[in-house]
Amino acid sequence: MVSKISVFVATSLDGFIARIDGSIDWIRNSIERFPSNQDNGYQDFIESIDIIVMGRNTFETVITFDKWPYENKQVIVLTSMKLDIPLKLNNKVSVSSASPTELINKLSNENIKNVYVDGGITIQNFLSCNLIDEITITIFPIILGEGRPLFGPVTNEILLEPIETIVFDNRFVQLKYRIIK
Repeated sequence: MVSKISVFVATSLDGFIARIDGSIDWIRNSIERFPSNQDNGYQDFIESIDIIVMGRNTFETVITFDKWPYENKQVIVLTSMKLDIPLKLNNKVSVSSASPTELINKLSNENIKNVYVDGGITIQNFLSCNLIDEITITIFPIILGEGRPLFGPVTNEILLEPIETIVFDNRFVQLKYRIIK
């Protein structure tokens, strides 16, 4: 049985995860502008999860990075479209067109305990199915004005319980919430 489904994401102060064109250059620029010896809790988080579920747009962004950031983790890309996986990632990345609920049921049967969900639309879909347990948002000190929002329209309010707030030495603010179900 899956015990925790988590989101760990960066946003601008105005709630965007990417520019309208999908670019996340502002993340790299902010990290360069406000350097830190801290990783904002990312390494501890990634070590705590068993598998990563992301959307196609996020996957297509991540494969452009100089280095694959999920070296020791299995990744499932949710998409209804055909997706070519680079050969070097064939045994690390799989594709699924399952609904969030179907996928979590499947992962539960495979004894997966901790799932990391990434990508705006994918996060929104998991939230709408009431599947997210915890959200960690690191807010970068930048206002983009427009872009791809982390959250979209919801049919019902989603109540959150604050767990922790951290202000890092690089001026990033991290908010950690538990979803109240």
